[in-house]
Order: sequence, then C-alpha cells, then structure tokens
Amino acid sequence: MFSNVDPGARLDDVELFDHHCHGVVTNDLERDEFEALISESSRPATAGTTRFDSQVGFQIRAKCAPVLDLEPFATPEAYLARRRELGADEVNARLLRAANIRTLGIETGHAADTINTVDDMARLTGGTAHEIVRLERLAEQVAEAAHDSGTTAAELLEAIEAELDARLAHAVGVKSIAAYRIGLDFDAARPAHAEAVAAAGRMLQASAPLRLDDPVMIRHLIWLAIDRASVLQFHIGYGDDDVDLDRCNPLLLTKLLRASADTGARFALLHCYPFHREAGYLADVFPHVYFDVGLAVNYTGARSAAIVAESIELAPFGKILFSSDAFGAAELYYLGTELFRAGLAETLRRFHEVDGWPVDECRRVARMIGYDNAARLYGVDDREAGR
Repeated sequence: MFSNVDPGARLDDVELFDHHCHGVVTNDLERDEFEALISESSRPATAGTTRFDSQVGFQIRAKCAPVLDLEPFATPEAYLARRRELGADEVNARLLRAANIRTLGIETGHAADTINTVDDMARLTGGTAHEIVRLERLAEQVAEAAHDSGTTAAELLEAIEAELDARLAHAVGVKSIAAYRIGLDFDAARPAHAEAVAAAGRMLQASAPLRLDDPVMIRHLIWLAIDRASVLQFHIGYGDDDVDLDRCNPLLLTKLLRASADTGARFALLHCYPFHREAGYLADVFPHVYFDVGLAVNYTGARSAAIVAESIELAPFGKILFSSDAFGAAELYYLGTELFRAGLAETLRRFHEVDGWPVDECRRVARMIGYDNAARLYGVDDREAGR
C-alpha cells in the first residue's frame, strides 16, 4: 500500500461512499459565480483579492486543471476560459467521473432549483445516489402549501409527520441545520404536544417564503426523526457566515445524545472542523454517533492531511465517515475525493512505516472509512449485485 510495498499507495482502488453531498449547477459560470461556489462566504471577495488565492483555489488550479486538459497551476483566467470552452455538461461529467464515487447521499434541501437532482447525480457520477431529507425545508414546504387553506395548527403537525414518513419511504436519512437556525445549545428535551401545536400555529401565521428558526419546531422535527430510528445528519462547526461558530460545538449535543441513546436513531456529525476532535470523542463514547471532516478537507487543501490524521486520533475506526459536502461546483467533488484519499494514505503510511501497522490492516481501515462504515450506518451497500 505504501512506498514500494504496494502500487495502490494513494488508495485509488478503495471505493467511496460520499454520505453527504449536493447537486452541481448545470449552467456555465461567470467568474464571480464560480468564486462564490468555492467559498463559504455569502459576500464577494474583498476588493483587490480573489477566492482563487486560498487553499481551495490553489487546489483547483493544481488538481482540477489537468482533468480539463490544462497544465497544473493554470491561471484562474485560463482555467475559467477552459471551463466555458468545454461547457458545464462536459466539465461536470469529467470531474464527477474522475472523482470515482460509488455511492452518494444527496441532501436535497438547499437551493434545489439551481442544481442537479438525485437521479441526475447518479447518472453524472456513474454511481448510485440516495436522498437525504432536510428536516427544516420539509416543514417549510408543508407549511407554505398549507397557507390560506384553512389548515389548523394541529393539522399542520399531522401533515408534516405524514410528509416525513412519505419521504423516508425512499430516503436513507435526514439532516438538520439547527446549527444555522438556532445553534446547538438548544433544549434537548422533546417538546410537549401543546408547545409543538403552538409552534405550528406560528408557522401558519408567518409570511412566505418561510425560514424556520423556531426552536420548538426544530426540536419537534428532530424528535420525529429520532422516533423513526432514522440516521440524523447534523451540521457541525465550520460553515457560511450565517452560522455562529461558537454555538456549533458538537459537545452541545451531549444531552440529546444521551436522551436518544437507546432509541435506534443514529447521528452523523458533518464537517466538524474545528471541532473534529470533540466529534471524535462523541463517536468514541456514544455507540450511535458517527462523524466526518468533509467540508474541512476541501477548504484546508494542502493542510487537509493533518485534519484527516487528527480525525483518526481518538474515534473508533468504525465510526468515521467520508463526505465531500460538494455543492454547486463539480470541482469540489473531485477535490474532496483526491484530498481525502491522499490524506488518509499519508496518515496510514505513517502508521505502517513508523508504528509497524500491517499493510492489510491499514487497507482494512481505509475500506471502513471510505465505504463500509457508511454502508452499515445507512443500511445501503451498492456494491452488492453490481449495483
């Protein structure tokens, strides 16, 4: 596997289950549009600067440029010109196929009208894609449809529950963006029915489009998913400028994790940087907690191997997942896989060369993190029967 021991030194032959990702845009992009997709900020770059002058920008120029027939470190201008020359469909196809992802968990609740569908992503990647339902967006859509219809608050609660059940008939899990809307320091207790009815009433009175930030309703949605023994993905840590990072430490979920320990529900903590060590601790002490460092891998770029290594310090190897959290730009899929494979290979190489870990054991750990853990967590294995 490492150095001259094995030609598969970069883990290119290890299959990947990208358990948290999104669709890509289908239109050609102007420079400002592309730069917006390679940053977590909702604001333009500071005057006189460019998003290309960042870890992710340098990695795009270094690693994605050759996929588009350019030399490594092509200028941003040359890269974007080549992107326009090839067209969005060809760019997406090249980068997504090169990412070599077997299974995708596509979260469909963010900007769904601007990106590819779950089925589109399966076709483009050549893999298999499964839906992850965003709880807050589901409730918003049901409430928006109920406006001016005479629906009562109690009926809205029933409609939300029915829609969740209908979506879970096909989806493999749900996601909450409580970190963005209310922070993770919310009351872990299940809301009383009367509290939930009151929260539903407030949703019916709000004007569309809705942006659900009611702590009671968000807690109610989380407990609906727990009652259904779902996999619940939670945004943790680093994100866009709409998040209060000091309220995104996963340790704030400790009481909820204790309360849900025997329910059959499972928690997948997403991204986690700079709290990935805290997430590793939670995955160690709670059997129903898993985590990844997906978003951090792309945005730490040349330093991402250190983040991958730190994620393996404390957590059991059977609780660590892979994700790219790619959204919009297909480059983020390709970089997510390339940097993850390289970082994991570098970490395991060190364990082999310095600590004497057998090559077979290193490869077994790589398979667990790359695919096996997510397959077990979500109850989906697309390697079976050649799917």
